[in-house]
Amino acid sequence: MTHGITRVALAGFGAWGAMHVRAIAAVDGATIVAVYCHGENSAQAAARDLPHVPRFDDYDRMLAAGGYDVVVVAVPNHAHSRFACRALEAGANVFLEKPLGLSLAQCDEVIETSARTGRLVAVNHELRVSHQWRAVRDVVAAGDIGAVRYQHLSLFRHRFRQGSGGWRYDAAKVGSWVLEELVHFFDLVTWYATENGRPGRVSAHGNDGADGLVANFAATLEWADGSVAVLSQCLSGFEHHTLLEVAGQSGAVRTWWAGALDRTLHPDFALKVQRRDRAPETVDIPRSGEVFELEENLRRALAGFREGRSVFAPREARLAVEICLAADRSYRTRAPVDLPPT
Repeated sequence: MTHGITRVALAGFGAWGAMHVRAIAAVDGATIVAVYCHGENSAQAAARDLPHVPRFDDYDRMLAAGGYDVVVVAVPNHAHSRFACRALEAGANVFLEKPLGLSLAQCDEVIETSARTGRLVAVNHELRVSHQWRAVRDVVAAGDIGAVRYQHLSLFRHRFRQGSGGWRYDAAKVGSWVLEELVHFFDLVTWYATENGRPGRVSAHGNDGADGLVANFAATLEWADGSVAVLSQCLSGFEHHTLLEVAGQSGAVRTWWAGALDRTLHPDFALKVQRRDRAPETVDIPRSGEVFELEENLRRALAGFREGRSVFAPREARLAVEICLAADRSYRTRAPVDLPPT
């Protein structure tokens, strides 16, 4: 760090990379000092939005140039682990977009490289810092609804954007559409059920899609104590709508979010809680949405790096990837998949 300023090198300047630029600009004490662009369109966009920031078309050359403290990795999924490890080897802390990797071997490589280099990784599961989605965990942790017994989380939305070069529609680059979006929601339901331990089994079904990618997908997670979570993702819908229902032994939570787009600045959302079998109450929460949550997660991550800690370390992020891979395998084999106890 230089005089209290965190110098950020940004890897990736697609649509979501551009969102990172806006979020970093809103974080006091953070400044972008370099940007890697992997195509002509992103280079032109970076030249327009960051005219005075050095641009690189070679990631290793950007790393070798130095002058940064943190590398923000916002490239397509298949490059996440590779870009993260190279930045760690170069001596930087890393703010890494989800998923951590497309395989457990990739996840473990990031974990090992972070441990070996002594540099930190914060994985961007931004819903964990959301006023809306974090509030659910706070209710559960306070014991207000008793032990979690049932969860239902559904996503109904328009088709994914293609991404630069169509990478979101290339299974080798996106991994799967389970890893692209449901990874957030598998992380949430296991977080909400922390006290239940690790889930033990996943079973999944789906239909439609092409080239190994499934558009409409439903999965059930089971815990040893009999609790369950049902998750569904429909990529054949319109707008962007998310619903979560959590029932405990003595109460329940229901919350939803809706917007014309996932990155809308003016969504509709609500949170209702029934505590210990009392009448349900509406809980006031500030504005919610991934645009705001990205900014907040970056703020927390950069502050954590200054203090020598990660707000969400790769070892923690690994479980959601493990469940995504098992759910995708269950869909393809048409059979439940048991999850290892550790």
